[in-house]
Formats: sequence, structure tokens, C-alpha cells
Amino acid sequence: MPQFTYRARDAQGALVEGVLDCADRSIAIRQIEQKRCIPIRIEIVTARPERDEKSQSVAATAPTQALKIPHNQLLIFTEQLAHLLQAGMTLDEGLSILQKRLKQPRVQEMTRALHQALVDGRSFSQALREMPRIFPPLFVNLVAAGEASGALPEILHRLVKHLMQAKDLRDRVQQALIYPAFLAVAGAALITIFITYMVPQLTGFMAQIGGALPLPTRILMQIHHGIITYWWLAILIVIGVSVGFRAFVRSEEGRLTWDRFRLKIPGYGRVIRHRYYAQFSRTLGTLIQNGIPLLRALDLVSEIAGNRYLELKVTEARRAVVDGATLSAALSAQHIFPDLFTDMMAVGEQTGRFGETMQTIADVYERELDRNVAIISQLIPPVIIVVIALIVGLVVYSILSAVFEATHSLQFRPH
Repeated sequence: MPQFTYRARDAQGALVEGVLDCADRSIAIRQIEQKRCIPIRIEIVTARPERDEKSQSVAATAPTQALKIPHNQLLIFTEQLAHLLQAGMTLDEGLSILQKRLKQPRVQEMTRALHQALVDGRSFSQALREMPRIFPPLFVNLVAAGEASGALPEILHRLVKHLMQAKDLRDRVQQALIYPAFLAVAGAALITIFITYMVPQLTGFMAQIGGALPLPTRILMQIHHGIITYWWLAILIVIGVSVGFRAFVRSEEGRLTWDRFRLKIPGYGRVIRHRYYAQFSRTLGTLIQNGIPLLRALDLVSEIAGNRYLELKVTEARRAVVDGATLSAALSAQHIFPDLFTDMMAVGEQTGRFGETMQTIADVYERELDRNVAIISQLIPPVIIVVIALIVGLVVYSILSAVFEATHSLQFRPH
């Protein structure tokens, strides 16, 4: 019976090596997994090693701290690695195959660095932690939980599902706002053309025929004169306001004030809140279902808030949980989640199905978010059209009133 040497990680993350007597390689993998270990490398004793570790040590010398890849490439990498591990391959083999299969240069560089980290004796989660611009803390902690529980392929599949749901949620919001944004830009361009092109034509015409101009026409001509003469001042004001705003939000108090104000903006604030409710519950449920302790999970969900005010509120709720309060009661005291949210969370805590309940809450608020985004995206275009029509109508009225006044004065002018 052939012998296989193996290298694996146990539930505590320690490196384990040994020799197994097995009929084939798949049986060796199953025996290692039965010991609640993650196999990294398995080689038959009589076979020639496929790789030279010394040559690999030299291969991955490029710095990876600043490496960054697109989000869709990260999804592809994670999903394919999960499939390879579930098919019975080790991490060492899976990363080697992906390094050849994935053609994007940065992904190849990332995969090569991860593979080299395994060869050097680091765990997979430790290797991921060395690339913070690619793998967020949520990703790294879930992988660490998978290594500890011996269920890394299943956790990678769940992680792919979570990342795809988060991406789908973000894409739905962005796509719903594309048409209103296009209308706003087109309307601004149309108004600019009217004021900068039609008004000079009107000025030349009125200079030829003379006569007093109506009040709307004089106002329009003053606006045109201000745009032509003081355009540079407008640019300076815009730059000054932009720089001042950025300096304001960089300060802790300024960022807190701005993030709190954003949540109260009619329509927009509701979308932000419901998006956070869905993201918070989906992420927290995924973490709990994969064995992450509650306090550590709260640290991670506070980091993904993207809103300083919400982050501080969740941090305060975490302190209350440390003091012995339930999470639903702690969040209810912060007044950042609706009663329905905390009531459903309390049911999950009482029934012992907290992770599943959080996923259900995420479904509820994703549907609510879709409904709010649909309503807002349907209301914005008519509002923009009405505003554009009013401004264009005022411009046209100013022009036509001048023409009518000039025509009227010509009728009574002596030949």
C-alpha cells in the first residue's frame, strides 16, 4: 500500500505533518479531514516532488501590500477555489491550478503570493491578511473560521454567496439612479445652451431695433452677463466649497455631523438606512452561521457601515452586550434600527436560530429597499423634467416677451 506524506492545519491553526498508508490519494484527504484538519499538501512518498520549494521561495518576492484586483475577479477566484477544494484538492493544488487558469496578471500575482505563503508555513487566513486591499477583514475572519472548523470549502461557498448578494444590492441601487442622473445632466446642458447661445442672439437683435426691454428679459440678460463675466469666480467658489467640505468631513466631529445629516435627508436617507439594515443583518447572520463569536462579529459589521454615526452606535451597542444585555435590547436602546428589526432579532435570540433569523431580516429589508429605490427612481425623472421645463419656459418667455415688445414698438414707430 502506498504511503503519502501530508501537511495540514489543525483547528487551532497549527501546522501538522505526517505519513498515511492509504490505497489512493482521495482516501488520504478524507482521513485528514476526519481529524478536523485542512490539507495543504499531499504527496506520495515514492513520487518525485512536483515543485521545488526553494525555487518557489524566490518566485514570489514582489510586494503584495498594495496589490488590488477588481471585485468580480475576487468573486471568480473565491468561487473556483471553493469548487476545487470541494472536489478533493488541497489548498496547495487548488492555488497552483488557479495560478495557471486565471489569466488576469494581478490575479496571477495574488495567487502566486498566496501559494508561496502556504509553502513558507503560514496559514491561508494569515496569507489573506497580508493583502488588506484585496481581502477585507470579513473575508479573512470567515476563512479563519473555516480553517478552525475544518469546513473551508463550505464557508468559501457561503462567502461567495454573501459577496454576490452585497454586489447585487449595490448594483440595483446604482442602476436605478442612472436614468435620473442622465436627465439632470441633460437638463443642465440644455439650460446652459439656452442662456449662452440664445441670449447673445437676443442681445444683438435688440441692439439693432432699440427700445426698452421687459423685466424678464433684463433679468435673463443680467444672468448671461454674470455667467460670461464672472465664470472664473464661480469656479473658485466651487473649488473653495469642495476643499472646505473635504476638510470638514475629515475631522471627527465633521464626519459625524455629516453622516448623521445624510440619514435624515428625505428619500435619500431612507435608502441609506434600509441599505444598511439589509447589509448589517446579512453580514451578521453570515458571520454567526460560520462560527464567528458575536462580539467579534459586531466589530466586523461596524467596520463595513461606511457611516461614522452608525459605526459609533453599533460600538455602543457592543459595550452593552459586553455588560450583559442582549443584542436586540442594546440596538433598540440606540434608536438606529426600527422596532420590527429588533423584534425579529429578539425572536431569533430566544429560539436559538439567530443566524437564520438575521438572513430573514436581510430578505425583508432588501425587498423594502428595492421598493423604496423603485419609488424614488420613478419620482425623480418627472421632478427633473418639470424643473427643466419651468427654467426653459422662463427663458423662452423672456426671449419672446422681448420679441413681442420689439414688434409692438415697430408698429407704432413713424416711417
